[in-house]
Amino acid sequence: MILLSPFRPIIQRRQFTGLLVILLWSMTSPPAWAKPDAKALFKTHCAECHGEDRLGGAGPALLPQNLHRLRKKKAIKAITNGLEAAQMPAFGEVLGTDEIKSLVDLIFTPLPQMPVWGKRDIMASRVLTPASVKTGKPIWDADPMNIFVVVETGDHHVTILNGDTFKPMFRFKSRYALHGGPKFTSDGRYVFFGSRDGWVSKFDLYTLSLTAEIRAGINIRNIAVSSDNRFLMVANYLPHTLVVLNTSDLSVARVIAVKDDKTSSRVSAVYNAPPRKSFIAALKDLREVWEIPYSSSNPANFPIRRIKLDDYLDDFFFSQDYDKLIGTARNGKNGQVIDLDRGKKIATVPMSGMPHLGSGITFDYKGRRVLATQHIREPKITVIDMQDWSIVKTIPTKGPGFFLRSHENTPYIWGGVFFGPNRDMMQIIDKRSLEIVR
Repeated sequence: MILLSPFRPIIQRRQFTGLLVILLWSMTSPPAWAKPDAKALFKTHCAECHGEDRLGGAGPALLPQNLHRLRKKKAIKAITNGLEAAQMPAFGEVLGTDEIKSLVDLIFTPLPQMPVWGKRDIMASRVLTPASVKTGKPIWDADPMNIFVVVETGDHHVTILNGDTFKPMFRFKSRYALHGGPKFTSDGRYVFFGSRDGWVSKFDLYTLSLTAEIRAGINIRNIAVSSDNRFLMVANYLPHTLVVLNTSDLSVARVIAVKDDKTSSRVSAVYNAPPRKSFIAALKDLREVWEIPYSSSNPANFPIRRIKLDDYLDDFFFSQDYDKLIGTARNGKNGQVIDLDRGKKIATVPMSGMPHLGSGITFDYKGRRVLATQHIREPKITVIDMQDWSIVKTIPTKGPGFFLRSHENTPYIWGGVFFGPNRDMMQIIDKRSLEIVR
């Protein structure tokens, strides 16, 4: 407020008018130091693709759980410059630096409560695409049991590759950020993909066409297909559920809340155990392993067997007959071996450096079956005796890695380096000597 004295006018009318305009402008415009309204900015510029609730839409969900592999600096760069592969426009000329930083802070902020994504939401997202070609055999000339499905995470495409000629047969655009482990029906005709944003896609390899898609969660870890090809189970980080889908049309058969009396849990992964005719689920926030047999014709009747543990297990590897599993303990110091028939822990294996057990391999070494696994946080491969669960050897490597691959007809193991100065190096290990030979 400005007061004028009737006895001694000290401001001329023109000066006063100018001051009044400045005062009114300052009252209606935010000061330069005011923080940007991130929620308003998100609603204006982001909600159309990512949803007002940040749960995703045409674009991915923007939640900390979905962005855990993305650093804030890269998120700022993505908003500023855009992402061509993901059709993300650049906002650098529309928004200021502080506005972009406020958006990044917002999307890395957890929601105040657990988002809901139930059966009705899941079914409402389902898209069916009738096959344009109906055939009982492939429309292409190649060995149907020697086909590579290549998941391209860099630009979100999938390439179908002829395994004999290594020539691409077909390439199509996929959902954003597919998981690297597609799952197949036993006849090799259908392949299922799961994206980090919850989308499950069914692709017909015979007709090279997408037949169905459904969003089974907001953030999923992986999927598994039953050995009888009837059901597909989805492991969800958000919400805390396991979702059973009918493989025929990806309709929802059952939604299972993952919780005990006090705690609900994220699902780290789900696996198919063929000899047991069951799904096995690893839980992030419960000291339990869940086994769910699927022999019943009605998924509503699938029983849930809860095996109690003394630690959280994040990643599994199964013995060949699926009566034992070894999991990575949350303490980061060991693995635990569980006897599934007896429902109890039978051994502890000292294993630091976060072993990537889910991508380990087994082979015969000096007359005994062994398991070999890379480590995500340490440059080594651990070889474990699967009879007494002792460590046979620790092989130093050129850097941490994820995957090991081999075949029963070769004496060699292939393992890649994923991090550090030797990233993308391939190392070849001799199974007979347990030494890196190239």
